[in-house]
Amino acid sequence: MTQGLDTSFLKGTGVALITPFKENEEIDFEALSKIIDHVILGGVNYVVVLGTTGETPTLSRSEKMELIRFTYDQVKERVPVIVGIGGNNTASVLNDLKEFPLEQATAILSAVPYYNKPSQDGLFLHYKKLAENAPKPIVLYNVPGRTGRNLFAETTLKLALEVGNIAGIKEASGDFNQCMQILKDKPGFFTVVSGDDALALPQMACGMQGVISVAANMFPEDFSGMIRNCLKNDYEAAKKLNDRLIPAYDLMFAENNPAGVKAFMSEKGLCKNILRLPVSPLSENLHNRVKSFLQKY
Repeated sequence: MTQGLDTSFLKGTGVALITPFKENEEIDFEALSKIIDHVILGGVNYVVVLGTTGETPTLSRSEKMELIRFTYDQVKERVPVIVGIGGNNTASVLNDLKEFPLEQATAILSAVPYYNKPSQDGLFLHYKKLAENAPKPIVLYNVPGRTGRNLFAETTLKLALEVGNIAGIKEASGDFNQCMQILKDKPGFFTVVSGDDALALPQMACGMQGVISVAANMFPEDFSGMIRNCLKNDYEAAKKLNDRLIPAYDLMFAENNPAGVKAFMSEKGLCKNILRLPVSPLSENLHNRVKSFLQKY
């Protein structure tokens, strides 16, 4: 167990950065620079590059490395940077941990291996191997809706208690019983953050210490303000901000992430409404509902 591990960097609002594209589908680094400033000035506590929201399955290896370096350069140490590195081939992930530029990273967010549906023992051994070889702390990422396999509370707690160099978990199972079991039995240093924007407020009431958000790409000020109020136990103020955002959560995730948030951000002029296949932009009807919401927001 890593009692001395400082995991305070996970508290508050993290934002899983989108990857903006130009008309020719090349990465739009000018737009990304604007987005990074937008979220930091809006009050987020840290940024995550190469999360699923960044369309990482469609990025080349060289593009991923370029995005990491660009993010460091644009953030300029204003907030911590967490890098997403995961996959369903443990040996390949270990190679990435050696070769990706991680010197300036604060931690590594690594999703549960997808598609091959390992057992809980396989998941434990996968993360144990990563943690033993990673140059920075590992943050577990449980998102069974995408990966096809749930990291059980028992496995999460076993990793937290028995394996060093694991800072916490982004828990996006949506299962409140599972979340509360982790929060009840976790060691003190182990930080649990939400991976569900729409559930973040009640999950923080249960004891989570923050969220890695999609919506904060678009609404960094209101979303991070909501989370700060939760951390101060001012749930009345938090609810007022969250109530304003509830329709946005529904629209953002109605068809696909990041198609939803990119529709919002394109309307604000933060990026073009361009995604790489197989992800496509929102349907016209839903996009019109996004426009209507923003006119009233």
